[in-house]
This record gives sequence, structure tokens and C-alpha cells, in this order.
Amino acid sequence: MILTLQLSNLTTFQQSILIFKNNSIPLSSHERRYTGNMIIINVKDGESLDKALKRFKKKFEKTGVLRELRSRQAFEKKSVTRRHVVKHAIYKQTLNQDVV
Repeated sequence: MILTLQLSNLTTFQQSILIFKNNSIPLSSHERRYTGNMIIINVKDGESLDKALKRFKKKFEKTGVLRELRSRQAFEKKSVTRRHVVKHAIYKQTLNQDVV
């Protein structure tokens, strides 16, 4: 399938997810470095762009990139991280006790 779109009509987010299978667009060295982590969405025949965007967002959310980015914005000591893990485990344990 050949996808022909006028990029001026799309938002920058929509332009950023368009990936061409034939790699006709040359990549910079920075882009080539991260091609292994690229999310590829194959647009099916007759599929709307909204559905493809929804699938992209779902895949992107599953990768956890934003979660990791937010956690790296501020340094957290190991003891504080451990404390959060223990609190979360206690919380989950109380939930399991309430269900049973």
C-alpha cells in the first residue's frame, strides 16, 4: 500500500508517526542510532488515521518511555525508592486481604 498524504494538513504529532516502509527518507546519524526502539504502525487499507493514531498511542504508552522520563527528571535516593516499594507492597497486600 502506498500512503500519500499532504503533510501540511497534519499536525506535527501525526507527521512524526508516519514511517515509510521503503525508507526513502534518509535518516540522520542521531535517528539511525535509535531505529531499534522505533514504534512501527502499519496502516491497513481503508483504515482511518485516527485508528492508527490510537494504536500508536497505546503502543507508546506500553513502552513506558514517559514514565521513565518523569522518574529521571528528579533524582530519588535508593532508600526513598525502597520505601515507596514497601508502601506499595503493603497497600497491595491490604487490598488482597479485603477481597478474600
